Amino acid sequence: MKIGNREKMTVNLLKKIAREIRKEIVKMHRIGPNVGSAMSVADILAVLYFDIMNIDSPEDPGRDRFILSKGHAVSALYAALALKGFIPQRLLDTYLKDASPLSGHPVAGSVPGIEVSTGSLGHGLPIAAGMALAAKKDGRKYRVFALMGDGECQEGSVWEGAAIASRLKLDNLIVIVDANNLQGYERVENILPVSSIERIWQAFGWKTVSVDGHCALSLRKTLSNLPVEAGIPSAVIAHTVKGKGIAEMEDKLEWHYYSVPGEKLPVFQNELEERE
Repeated sequence: MKIGNREKMTVNLLKKIAREIRKEIVKMHRIGPNVGSAMSVADILAVLYFDIMNIDSPEDPGRDRFILSKGHAVSALYAALALKGFIPQRLLDTYLKDASPLSGHPVAGSVPGIEVSTGSLGHGLPIAAGMALAAKKDGRKYRVFALMGDGECQEGSVWEGAAIASRLKLDNLIVIVDANNLQGYERVENILPVSSIERIWQAFGWKTVSVDGHCALSLRKTLSNLPVEAGIPSAVIAHTVKGKGIAEMEDKLEWHYYSVPGEKLPVFQNELEERE
């Protein structure tokens, strides 16, 4: 199923797409962990893929590039690619099964729309910076979007990439931080505080903006007005809730690891239908 085009997108339709992404995520995670991490980025992916990014075809050399640096949330990306029409929706049923191209982290070339292999946290931004630099060198107008986790921002390679991107004036590079304040073993604030994360990005020479990562209207407005300043890369701090959409999952660390029990699947699907 392919949903609409950018010219006809409304905020209500973007909300519907995000809900469909979450419904697919819940179905996929009858096997495997990281359902909470995927649920928190559904609204971001809906707005990016169906309203903001220039990506009508995954083969178009002029397309905007998307890198899921927090690769453990890849089920959300697979769902978005299916709704976009880049991969068959029936393929989602094979997630994590033997011989399936849909593995638990993105693998370059596995399916259309996966730009690079990710999952080793902290690598997405340096790769994105290189792609953005290539666009500048080649005189191309495409942009590069990198979606990261707030816990991931503890990796040193993130800041190496941030420093060089600023030095090279890569204003075609946009980082979106999925700031849900939960990482693998604890709250982000209890591991390495990043409450001043906007100021940290600013210190590395980036322009920053903060947004409600679950509000399609705010995301659309924010992402439509980038770069924040010409000649400077942009960092969007998207405040989110891990497990968003399912009350039992929301802001619960354990859903970083749990799979969805079969008997809970219809309950969760109904909840997603009923919630705004």
